[in-house]
Amino acid sequence: MTRRRLDRIAAVAAGALVVALAFTLLHTATRHSALPLTHASIIREQASAKRLDPALVAAVIYAESKFEPHPSAAGAQGLMQILPATAYYLAHLSGGRTFTASDLATPRINVAYGAYYLRYLLDHYRGDELLAVAAYNGGLANVDRWAEQASAGGGRLALQDIPFPETREYVQRVLSAERAYRATYPAALGLR
Repeated sequence: MTRRRLDRIAAVAAGALVVALAFTLLHTATRHSALPLTHASIIREQASAKRLDPALVAAVIYAESKFEPHPSAAGAQGLMQILPATAYYLAHLSGGRTFTASDLATPRINVAYGAYYLRYLLDHYRGDELLAVAAYNGGLANVDRWAEQASAGGGRLALQDIPFPETREYVQRVLSAERAYRATYPAALGLR
């Protein structure tokens, strides 16, 4: 083979390698921007302290705020979109004495309260993630009523049985995001 032909083959191979590398980087960047993750150390810390799956905590944050903690129209605040009234109730349950509503703007405090509430809901529903996530969005009293109705009918509350479309879609979004966070960020979430 001539030197010129070898140079041409080397240039094509190098170009293909650059294109493959660029495609991989673009794919990774696109996936991470579509599924953001910030405050991973706080998520890991609170998930561990509350015996939660960090992918579930990240998924709730994603569903609630997409990691952009702007107050909601209803007054929910922070990454996990906690209502001040709920936070005061959680502070009372957990023995918190110095909590103020403005604390919800602090990611560490917000995630601590949101994780505490998730643990509370999971304990209330004996580990049933679907019910706990539904209650995070639709309210404990509503989910208790729906679960009781399903039980009276001889079954268990299933996703399609949730009567609030917003809550049904929320549960679907959280459970889907939980799988995606587990697959996309295993190292960052301490899942390895």
